[in-house]
Amino acid sequence: MEELYGIIGCPVGHSMSPDIHNQAFKALGIKASYHRFHVEKSSIKAAVEGIRALGIKGANVTIPHKEAVLEFLDETDPSARAMGAVNTIVNRDGRLIGYNTDGPGYIESIKPFTGSNLKDLKCLIIGAGGAARGIYSALALEGIKEADIANRTIEKAALIIKESPAGTKGTALTLTEAEARLSGYDLIIQTTSIGMSPNVNGQPLSLEKVRSGTLVSDIIYNPMKTAFLKDAEHRGCRIIPGIGMFVYQAALSFRHWTGVLPDIRMMEETVKKKLGGT
Repeated sequence: MEELYGIIGCPVGHSMSPDIHNQAFKALGIKASYHRFHVEKSSIKAAVEGIRALGIKGANVTIPHKEAVLEFLDETDPSARAMGAVNTIVNRDGRLIGYNTDGPGYIESIKPFTGSNLKDLKCLIIGAGGAARGIYSALALEGIKEADIANRTIEKAALIIKESPAGTKGTALTLTEAEARLSGYDLIIQTTSIGMSPNVNGQPLSLEKVRSGTLVSDIIYNPMKTAFLKDAEHRGCRIIPGIGMFVYQAALSFRHWTGVLPDIRMMEETVKKKLGGT
């Protein structure tokens, strides 16, 4: 009997998770299929209950539900609980367990750009949603020197810093404050949905004061190079597209479900081909 997996989010039509997971299932000879499930905020509890009721073996959770699903799960992995967000659900005989692969996936994706210097970097995270929580916690556990968070609602940013599992130095900023301080950062990470397909022209803040040579990262992978990254590249920054984080977090989710780590390079090539790039 074919096992069922999927992704819940709002919106979710843009997601390429079915493309990479279904290919991985086929390559490994696993009888399973992966689907998109559009879930409104008001229906998140019913959606989680549906995973259990329908026997769905596993699910990814994307914007804006990564924090909201926590209260409806039977168990949460300690690292995901510390991050305050879940992006992976595993159904073990009707018991739903939450994990977070965003943070670890992000760290793996930027290592080719940061090398062994990650701990010495001063970082700015833009946004304070579930992905930002996961990334901030992962950076803190890696021992990063300093990490600030800028968000429209500064209280949400402050809460992430306060609840971080490691004592990383950090300040909650308004977007305007962050724009004024951009020249002081070595790594800037964009974690909001601004600039995601189909609304590809948006940017979360102005990069006017960014320093040439700064590492600028966007976790959006569709489009592969967002307006934010194009602007950063134009200003002499080194850019990190979101495709790396996407495939690494997906591969780690896949391992939670199946016990097997899929071919990450194959996943990456699938996404690039689908997006028409290299």
